Amino acid sequence: MNRFVYQKPKNPVVGVLPSVCVFLAIALLFFQGISSVSSGTKKRQKESLENAITRSITHCYAVEGAYPASLDYLKENYGLTYDEDLFFVDYQTIGSNILPDVTIIEKEE
Repeated sequence: MNRFVYQKPKNPVVGVLPSVCVFLAIALLFFQGISSVSSGTKKRQKESLENAITRSITHCYAVEGAYPASLDYLKENYGLTYDEDLFFVDYQTIGSNILPDVTIIEKEE
């Protein structure tokens, strides 16, 4: 029976605010998940590169009887490839009969 009673209009911001908060929370979780997947992928790429270099060094030693003198030698003769924009590989040889010291460092983006 109060059909004709004046009702104060609702503030539109109050109705939209919960939706905006939920949207922002979902977006934050999405971007956090993407970041987590990206860092996990980079870690697996680094492990794969470590394994590939170790296999190439071992293969070279088995075939030639000496460890490779440089990383470039592995690239040219044993097909080693990697993303040089993503990783820096420090390859230090001590002698032809001593396993080289290999350090892989992730580059900053």
